[in-house]
Amino acid sequence: MMGTTRWSAFAAAVLAFAFGTEFAHSQGVTRTSISIGQSGPLSGANKEFGDDIRNGALAYFNKVNAAGGINGRKLELITLDDANDAKRSGENGRILIEERGVLALFGYASATLSLPALPFAEKNKVPFVGPLTGAEPMRKFNRNVYNIRASYADELEKIVEFYASTGMKKFSVLHYDDAVGKENLAAVEVALSKRGLKPVSVSAVTRNQTDLGDAVSGAVRATPDVIIATTLYRATADFVKQARKAGSGAQIASTSFVGASALATELGALGTGVVVAQVVPPYSKSSIEVVKEYQAAIEKQLGKKDFSFTSLESYIGAKVLVEGIRRAGANPTRESLLKTLDSVQNYDTGGYVVNFSPSNHNGSRFVELTAISKAGRFAY
Repeated sequence: MMGTTRWSAFAAAVLAFAFGTEFAHSQGVTRTSISIGQSGPLSGANKEFGDDIRNGALAYFNKVNAAGGINGRKLELITLDDANDAKRSGENGRILIEERGVLALFGYASATLSLPALPFAEKNKVPFVGPLTGAEPMRKFNRNVYNIRASYADELEKIVEFYASTGMKKFSVLHYDDAVGKENLAAVEVALSKRGLKPVSVSAVTRNQTDLGDAVSGAVRATPDVIIATTLYRATADFVKQARKAGSGAQIASTSFVGASALATELGALGTGVVVAQVVPPYSKSSIEVVKEYQAAIEKQLGKKDFSFTSLESYIGAKVLVEGIRRAGANPTRESLLKTLDSVQNYDTGGYVVNFSPSNHNGSRFVELTAISKAGRFAY
């Protein structure tokens, strides 16, 4: 029979191992896997946008897994469908964190979908990496949130600067009638006010709204030189089609939020000349190291050369997340990942630099304008 001291030591070791294993598993790390959580629109009107985000992340995770994973552990992306519904995305965040026990949240499709999940990330000290949004509510410093890309305010300033420099003065705005949409409107107004201008019309629509008649007629009556859209591709495409049918010849410009490739597909020939701001390099420019790497990974993932700005942004975000996990040591936890993400300073992903610090979690301000060509591609 073991002595009391030996038995106590043995029992303590067993309990420590058991609870240590349970603790690690509750944070998305097992002996063989690392779980990352994601909620996105995998059904509904914005399914293509959600699919692009998921595919970009999977392309990089699969590349890492094929090379042996991280310290022998394979990356697992758990994606739950929210159909672009904020209530569902919030509940998905709770499930991913509190029931599925993921190490981190990654790649939510917008601020509207991200914000309902954020309280669960804060409560459980979970890193929330690479939301595909430039909205201010997600860019205010938060210990848990790490943004890979530029803000919508950066994009909208670039758009207004470009058109104002050509002498255009009449700007209309299309935005969602919610907190994020109003933030975008305010950003346009700030950019215009710098140049002594104001919007000639403002049209607000709800998410998943199908009848855009009033919004279109209000913009057309104002005869703007430029219409700036800050909505997703379905609403933007429907708006453009109806505005063109109503006789508007205004220039159309959009933030990257739209989902550029999906917008080009939806508009077809009507898309020629539509300007879209981008927050990552051209997905066709293989002379850029990270783009070349992305192209090969996406083609392997999908079995075809189906490239997009959205999946490239997600791919880069996944690469930054993995760099943070690698730096977090042999047995990463949520807390250690938060600390190591702060150390990702001047990290070159291959022609796209991301820079975090303990007081700055907005990794980049890169913005470039593109225009849809007659072939549905993008010119710079």
